[in-house]
Amino acid sequence: MAALFRGSRNLLLRWTKHVDLAFVSSRSMASKTPIGFVGLGNMGSPMAKNLLRNGYPVIATDVFPESCKELQDMGAQVVDSPADVAEKADRILTMLPSSPNVIEVYTGPNGILKKVKKGTLLIDSSTIDPAVSREMAVAAEKMGAVFMDAPVSGGVGAASLAKLTFMVGGAEEEYNAAQELLTCMGANVVYCGGVGTGQAAKICNNMLLAIGMIGTAETMNLGIRLGLDPKLLAKILNMSSGRCWSSDTYNPAPGVMEGVPSANNYQGALEPH
Repeated sequence: MAALFRGSRNLLLRWTKHVDLAFVSSRSMASKTPIGFVGLGNMGSPMAKNLLRNGYPVIATDVFPESCKELQDMGAQVVDSPADVAEKADRILTMLPSSPNVIEVYTGPNGILKKVKKGTLLIDSSTIDPAVSREMAVAAEKMGAVFMDAPVSGGVGAASLAKLTFMVGGAEEEYNAAQELLTCMGANVVYCGGVGTGQAAKICNNMLLAIGMIGTAETMNLGIRLGLDPKLLAKILNMSSGRCWSSDTYNPAPGVMEGVPSANNYQGALEPH
């Protein structure tokens, strides 16, 4: 009986080890699947870098070739157009400035949908009109691809540190596949519903942020005009009921904190090193 137990135990251990090795192998192979990335601006570049750091080969392009150099130096493959990206990758992320840019990158003469492969997962992290996201989803579906919107919150600093918040809209059955990639670039990934709901959540967040930033800017300006030191005023606000993200993380008054637009002549946040 004891011998039978030992034999069963050894068989179980060998089977478990085999399963573990198969799991590790599949994870390793998954990490080697190329990821396409279109749009290497202030946000896209650090996002793509974090994919590289997580072991994903990146195939990238940008309308400004000089934007690709740093990523290329890190090992990314740079191609000439979004269509070329679609030809080489079946998971593609885009991070673009506006709705017209998204329409051009997806449906233009050299757009992704010109060469997209059936079954490709398309994730757009641009902040655009929800109606445009839905329009791109319909166009992608006609080509046999899946489109999801996944705009972000957090700014350049969070993009660099892989601490973005992603608001995801699209088919729920595709969410896990998107989440695998987005967690390489963000600390929070939230499923919001159908295509366009990610953009809706982002617009609502931006509205509240704008209200808070306007209030913080007016408050800091008033305090400075009344003779208060801006750093002292910010300290008081941040230990009081007026505290908000705009006051404690992205203060609009020059000289209060580093790594924010107000410390860089309002030219955009400085990327942390």
